[in-house]
Amino acid sequence: MKLLKSITLISLCASVLLAAPKEEKVETPVEVQKTELQKTVEIGESTSKLLIQTLGKNLKEHMSKGDIMGALKFCSDKAYPITSEVNSQLPHGVTTKRISLKYRNPANAPKENEAKILESFESLRDLNVAMPEYLVEKVANKTYKFYKPIMIADNACLECHGKVSKDIDLQREITKVYPLDKAVDYKLNDLRGAVVVTITHE
Repeated sequence: MKLLKSITLISLCASVLLAAPKEEKVETPVEVQKTELQKTVEIGESTSKLLIQTLGKNLKEHMSKGDIMGALKFCSDKAYPITSEVNSQLPHGVTTKRISLKYRNPANAPKENEAKILESFESLRDLNVAMPEYLVEKVANKTYKFYKPIMIADNACLECHGKVSKDIDLQREITKVYPLDKAVDYKLNDLRGAVVVTITHE
């Protein structure tokens, strides 16, 4: 009988322990920020890649045919709508855009601290310091900006962004489409601008 009581007592204790709610691990503020930063980088990398590849694919189709005027028309007519289309595919709280200190379209002019970030990239390049793959700026509680530098990586970029004064027809067309154009006289490995991904974590 004593053995039966002991077994019953042990069973009851085990049931109570199993039924007891598990303590949830509470993240410290530092751990929360670390998690947010990791998610910011993951989302920033995938989003900037999506925008660059989507725009680049369409642009290369024109450039591969030597259709510089067609490439220019694509940029003026389609680049902004394509960026909007990419934004429509992104999760809630995530947006993306391109910025440049020497912008062609005023819609790509940097805002707030964005110009300072681009200037910091320029300073690193001028000092022959390896350009970072990305930079993350915390702009508000749970909101970050992920910056992906855009470089003048090959000569194809210089067709429309290099010494365009050598092609009078092209220069005239650029001035017609973009009266406030600043995006010329680049050289290989210059900083063209950046893709910015703004991410607000829930």
